[in-house]
Amino acid sequence: MGKCRLCRREGRKLFLKGERCQSAKCAMERRQTSPGMHGERRGRKQTDYALQLREKQRLKRIYGIREAPFRRFFAVAERMSGNTGDNLLRLLERRLGNAVFRMGFAPSLAAGWKLVVHGHVMVNGVRVDRPSYLLREGNEVRLAPSAPKAVIEVSLKAAIERGLPGWVEVVADELRGVVKAIPSRDDIGVPVDVNMVVTYYSK
Repeated sequence: MGKCRLCRREGRKLFLKGERCQSAKCAMERRQTSPGMHGERRGRKQTDYALQLREKQRLKRIYGIREAPFRRFFAVAERMSGNTGDNLLRLLERRLGNAVFRMGFAPSLAAGWKLVVHGHVMVNGVRVDRPSYLLREGNEVRLAPSAPKAVIEVSLKAAIERGLPGWVEVVADELRGVVKAIPSRDDIGVPVDVNMVVTYYSK
């Protein structure tokens, strides 16, 4: 299923295509029904379980993560002190592929993952090719000389104009960023009711 169809399936923008999602070209701006021949039939009442399942699916799709690793992150979040839902979001945000996107070095999460997988990203001076690598406070993320600079600079300019999240600091002319702090719940503006996700897995 294409990224725009995923947004239509979930009934809200998941911001999977970067700048396109902010423009009038966004499929959700033009057609808000579900994909398929029965897409107009969105109004039927859903059970609590169905609503929880949808929120879980939305969160997985936003962060581009499959069920097995998602469950592992949830198990870690449960063992941490504090609110499980907030813990889960903080873990998902700090994955390297996502951080590269949040720092503005890529126009979308998928593009951020590609930069990492292709070996264009270094953490504290060491090349890391695992998008799921979990960053810690104080870690430096720097783009390697092999990275496609022209595309990155365009993406970075647009991200700075939109506003970068408060938990990262970016030095644009050096193409590097630093994790200033563990992201707070206010830093993570994902359109998901994470409490429903916790309820879904707690049954």
